[in-house]
Amino acid sequence: EVQLVESGGGLVQPGGSLRLSCAASGFTFSTYAMSWVRQASGKGLEWVSTIYYNGRTTTYADSVEGRFTISRNNGNKTLYLQMNSLKPEDTALYYCARDRYGKIRGQGTQVTVSS
Repeated sequence: EVQLVESGGGLVQPGGSLRLSCAASGFTFSTYAMSWVRQASGKGLEWVSTIYYNGRTTTYADSVEGRFTISRNNGNKTLYLQMNSLKPEDTALYYCARDRYGKIRGQGTQVTVSS
């Protein structure tokens, strides 16, 4: 059974930073590209970032390019998202996903950016 468990969310002031983690199990993590997607209240899922299986290629949505960094550790089956210079519009439920559309995703971790 595929399991994705996110952690690291919280309340942060504008301009602050957070690091999200996602522990994966139930599949061969090192052979899959992995993504982060997010969903703001009342809106649909939005793709944030993808990292290829070997970690050498990463892509980002324009809205987070230059502020967020995706990474992975295949040895401990963990996906990360370092989020810097956070803005109120980054407030959302963040999901770790095995595809960029979020069809296979975890339960999410809430990120709230507010003063």
